Amino acid sequence: MPSLFSRKPAEPAVEDAPTPEPEDVAARARSYTPSKKDQGKVTPKRAQGGRKVEPPPANRREAMKRQRDKQRLARLENRQGMMDGKDEYLPRRDKGPERSLARDVVDARRNVASYFIPVAFILLIGTTTNVATVKFAANLLTFAMIAAVIVDSYLLTRRLKKAMHAKFPKTPARLHYSYAILRSLSIRKWRIPGPKVKLGQKI
Repeated sequence: MPSLFSRKPAEPAVEDAPTPEPEDVAARARSYTPSKKDQGKVTPKRAQGGRKVEPPPANRREAMKRQRDKQRLARLENRQGMMDGKDEYLPRRDKGPERSLARDVVDARRNVASYFIPVAFILLIGTTTNVATVKFAANLLTFAMIAAVIVDSYLLTRRLKKAMHAKFPKTPARLHYSYAILRSLSIRKWRIPGPKVKLGQKI
């Protein structure tokens, strides 16, 4: 039994918390990531009501209608992507910066080949007539048109070679000659992908 006059055991001294070193404080300040509010950025508010979930179709007819609408929108998106020249929507033969340059070279000039199809159709009608003079003139103009297309296609390939050598010196330009000539044969408004440059624009 402890004596009434005995001393109480001394209470353990409370150690003071260690004072953070200045280096630790500086490290914490550097590691602090300011919030968007501190940076002055405005965070867009989420639309009320949450994500809208499309209700299930009431019947089979409505389900088929929704499927057709989705397919139609996908086709429109693909066609618009092709007209804009986006690589992810283009077929393999049209992909790549070299093919894009070839299209720009063709679209920036007036090509004789672009008039070949409509003119050839008119001349074809002339060659079927029974009038000898008209028939002779139509045949003569047909050969003249073919010669003009050949000469103009040669000039097109020279221009394409020059542009390709300036932008893609390691790519043989002859690999894209036929692609450019085939594009020049189509009317400007019918070309896919659509022209991105204006007539006369320097490439």
